[in-house]
Amino acid sequence: MNGALSGIRVVDITNNQAGPSCGQMLAWLGADVIKVEEPIKGDPARSMLKDRPDADSLFYLSFNANKRSLTLNLKNSRGKDVFRTLLGTADVLLENFGPGVLERLGFGHREVRELNPRLVYASIKGFGSYGPYRDYKSYEPIAQAMGGAMSVTGFPDNPPTYVWPSIGDSGTGMHCVIGILAALMQRYTTGEGQQVEVSMQDAVVNLIRVSLRDHQRLGKPGARTGNQLGAGVPGTTYRCRPGGPNDYVFIFVPQQMWLPLLRAIGRDDLIGDPRYDTAEARWQHKDDVNALVEAWTSQRSKHDVMKILAGAGVPCGACLDTGEVLSDPHLQARDMIVEVEHPVRGRYVTAGNPVKLSASPTKISPAPLLGQHRHEILKELGYGEADIGALEAEGAI
Repeated sequence: MNGALSGIRVVDITNNQAGPSCGQMLAWLGADVIKVEEPIKGDPARSMLKDRPDADSLFYLSFNANKRSLTLNLKNSRGKDVFRTLLGTADVLLENFGPGVLERLGFGHREVRELNPRLVYASIKGFGSYGPYRDYKSYEPIAQAMGGAMSVTGFPDNPPTYVWPSIGDSGTGMHCVIGILAALMQRYTTGEGQQVEVSMQDAVVNLIRVSLRDHQRLGKPGARTGNQLGAGVPGTTYRCRPGGPNDYVFIFVPQQMWLPLLRAIGRDDLIGDPRYDTAEARWQHKDDVNALVEAWTSQRSKHDVMKILAGAGVPCGACLDTGEVLSDPHLQARDMIVEVEHPVRGRYVTAGNPVKLSASPTKISPAPLLGQHRHEILKELGYGEADIGALEAEGAI
């Protein structure tokens, strides 16, 4: 079955996470994503956080599924010639090099546009290619700090807090996917490609716009409020049995859900009690409300609490640890946790595609070995076996 982006070729020269997550999503949606890597070493992520010496890291596998791999030395003149040939067949170039690096190699937007005017030139940068911070380097925590996310995360008496979900890396990658798809759609009208740029700081700012709204609404910087969701009560985490580090549920009760909550936890006696009858009253008595809710949740497992409350229509979710996520039956049923067969590792479990398309469902294939498809791709570009042998001898591939 053809994917939604069948016929679109993406040349992915990114590494680590932000760029590769973008390329992987395009591959999941059906594009032919060719990951171009440095010979011998490849993407540094291949050796990052290795759990076994004979195989690429799980970190690398997590962000490079469904791609093909071609090794090219972009500092070698013949390697550059091959890259120009490849770009002539491409619809998208995806890069996350430091500012000015590709320009020095001869592959800046201006040069590539002359080579292929229809190509969408997509760049992911820490702070973008213009503005006062353009030359600064960035990683996930830097993006979270500079985008404002850390300032509103954590508990009131603790420092600004880094969150593990990769809003700076994968969040930027998903924003870049949107830009690439928009540019490809516009190309149908104009016949020409364009430059797409997403910075990590910009992406994080977009993701915390609710906190920016609150600053304007209240006239002061957003405060760290721990797990408390606004002024809603109940609206935080509650301890469950047996009391381990992740034995919690998050319960959020809008006004219309208060009576169903009381009935579900067997506290019909509090229905109509003026201390708790309105959202404002519950906020004034939030310690009492939280105590009575936790008195009930602490006697049950988080899964039992979720089953009872969610079954009653009350928004509630168990705080799953990573092992529980990997084995969650709902996620498995939705192909969000899938098993993949790798030529070196054998079978391993990974996250699937969260974007579900009815006409073109995603089948996850393993990330490629370094240079796994170079002969295949070079033959598609018109190179014969003798040419490929010469390129290998010269260190171009």
